[in-house]
Formats: sequence, structure tokens, C-alpha cells
Amino acid sequence: MTSAEFKRRRRALAKAIGRDGIAILPAAREAVRNRDVHYPFRQDSDFLYLTGFPEPDAFLALVPRRKDGEFVLFCRPSDPEREQWDGRRLGVEGAIARCGADEAHPLIDLDERMPELIEGRKRLYYPIGIDPDLDRRVMGWVNKVRSKIRLGAIAPDTFVAVDSLLHEQRLRKSVAEQKTMRRAARISAQAHCRLMRLCAPGMGERELETEFQHACAEQGARHLAYPSIVGGGANGCILHYVENADPLRDGDLVLIDAGCELDGYASDITRTFPVNGRFSPPQRELYELVLAAQLAAIDEARPGAGWNAPHDAAVRVLTKGLVRLGILSGKVGKLVEEEAYKPYYMHRTGHWLGMDVHDVGTYKVDGDWRRLEPGMVLTVEPGLYMPNDDSVPEPYRGIGIRIEDDVLITEKGSEVLTCDVPKDPDRIEALMRR
Repeated sequence: MTSAEFKRRRRALAKAIGRDGIAILPAAREAVRNRDVHYPFRQDSDFLYLTGFPEPDAFLALVPRRKDGEFVLFCRPSDPEREQWDGRRLGVEGAIARCGADEAHPLIDLDERMPELIEGRKRLYYPIGIDPDLDRRVMGWVNKVRSKIRLGAIAPDTFVAVDSLLHEQRLRKSVAEQKTMRRAARISAQAHCRLMRLCAPGMGERELETEFQHACAEQGARHLAYPSIVGGGANGCILHYVENADPLRDGDLVLIDAGCELDGYASDITRTFPVNGRFSPPQRELYELVLAAQLAAIDEARPGAGWNAPHDAAVRVLTKGLVRLGILSGKVGKLVEEEAYKPYYMHRTGHWLGMDVHDVGTYKVDGDWRRLEPGMVLTVEPGLYMPNDDSVPEPYRGIGIRIEDDVLITEKGSEVLTCDVPKDPDRIEALMRR
């Protein structure tokens, strides 16, 4: 993202909070994994969205119409000794030069300078209730201003969760964000194709997991958006299976739910394919049913449609197909109303996608399903998960199938960002033969 893109985002938020407001956001902090080892650092998405600043232990103050500049950043100062051990820091100077801060101060000055920025503002926006320590610290700054009210100071009397504005802004992706998400989707799609070509009976689930990560890293996406799911056979029926520890058996399907993160943006793809390269007749029957449900759902993903329209379309197709296969019996409309499909399809058909794999944004507005708009990105991912017992006909037992794509809502309809990886069963078999 360019500095102009970050500036545009801050200006939009500043306009939303108004000249009497101030927004305060903390960066993510490093987290200890065990003893002297930290988890790999990943910046808080809201902070990254507004600043592009990649380091922990920082604070942003956005102060609309401030004479000396709206964007004030507090961060760790340069420290050659610590940088020798832990890596380079941008420091105060770098925060101005690289991130476009109007002012930057060392973190040690935070408690002194923040009350000065808050004074004169009537509304304070920050992530309320997320971190008790932050809540106490913010109130400490506000109380410092309140202590001077008899001297004419003005302190905020309204506190607002900044999420209410910022997450609405993040929900609609700019042209630059869409470009990054296309690249992330393309990298992940190529990695999924690689797994289809490599897969063979006797391999381990973990081999495919590591091959996926390697393929993404080769293309510049070092980090994944979430832990990969590689479930062979009945493991594909476990929605969040992450052990990835079993061998892949001849005659089974393997379900792979994996996506890279690129420049802070997630991709999210699921494909299910035969370990030996050929669908058995029962596997193909279920697979084609899930594919029909997914295509029906994608057809409903267009501007003006309600958020739930893709889910409703998928559920109807799945229920009708389950009746045809003898797994359910009764009238389709009544079965849908009674949610008779839920033993076999127990999750929703999608979620928002962006900087977080389950991205921000509400799904209902004033009690009604939100209407889809250009710039929104969602996943479309119906599935079927057959119990391994006599509640279903024997040929279908223990089969888990999910097909997931990333879909951008456009002015005229939608764009499937992840179309580079095949999902038609004949195309999958052809790719695996190669």
C-alpha cells in the first residue's frame, strides 16, 4: 500500500469522527510463546490499516483539524544495542519519514503528551473493552484533563468504540486493496493446484500442509492467513481439523482449507479432491451436489442482495440433493424450514474477508441482513459432512466435502478471485493426471 492510501484512510476516519473528536488506537504487543521465545509478531489489523507501521508497542492518535497535524504516532525510539539483538526499528524519525506521521514521539512520552492531545475534544474513540489495561490508561489520561476543568479545560464526555466507524470503513475494499487480494488469491490458488498435482496415496497430510506453505512463500507470501486444514478421509468431516498428522489413503478424499496472507490481506480457499486422482461414484455424487450449491450461492452474490441470499440458495440446493440421494425424506421447503440439513451441513455459507480471514463488519443492519455492495469481499463455502454411522447410506459414510472461493462484489455482479484453482471434478482429475 502507498502512503497516499494510508492517508486517504485516515482522512476518511477523521471526517467520520468530526472536529470535536479524537481517536486513539494501540498497536499489537509481542506475545511470549514460552520462556524467551515470542510468537511471530503480527500487527493489529486496525492499526496496520491506518498507519502501515509494522512494529509492536506503538500508539496512534488521530486528531482532526489539529493545527500541528492530525496524525501523531508514539513508538519505540531507535536503540542500537537492542537493534543488534532484535532487529532494526523505524524509530521516531522513521515513523515520520516512512509512515507519514505529522508528529512522532518516543513511547516514554505517551502519558505526558496524550492528555494534551485529548484536551479540548468532546468525543473519544478507542477500542473500548478490548483490553482492561488500555481502558484504565485511557481513563487516566481523561482524568488528567478533568482535573483542569476549573481552569477552563474541556474533557471528553462521550466515549465511542472506534470499531463502529473503522470497521465499516474496512468492509468496503479500495481499488488498491482489491489488487492485493487478487494477488493473494492467485498465490493461494497456484499452491492448491500444486497440491493436486503432488498428492498420492501414502503421502501424509502434513506433507501437503508444508508444500502449501512452501509454495506460497516462494511467491512472496511468507505467512499464512490461518492454520491450514488438511483432512484426509473422515478427518475432512472435522470443520477445524488442524492436526494434519494422518497418512492419505487410496480411495479417500482429502479436504484442504488453506490460504496465504499477503501484505496484511488474507485469502481463503477450500478444495476437496480424491487422493488417488479419481472420484468414486458416491464421492462424485456428493461432490457435484456441493458444487451445485456453491455455484447457486455465487449467483446470489451481487449488489443489492441480502447477506443471507447465498446461504439460502446453498441450503435449498443441498436439501433437494439430500432428498434425491435418500439421505433426507420429505418436502424440500419444509425440510429447509426445519433445518433438517444441519446434521450434514452445520455452518454458514460464508464470512467477510479482508485483513482478517474472518474480517470485520456486521452482518445485519437494524435487524435486517446487510445488503451487499461493490467493494465487499466474502467467502462462499458450502459443504457436506457425512457421519460415519448408519444414519446415512453406507457408500456416503465418512465423506467430508467443502468448496470455498473468495468473491468480490462488483458494480455489475461479482468476481471470483480464486478461480485459478479448478473445482469441476473432471478438471480436477485432469490436473491430477498431469
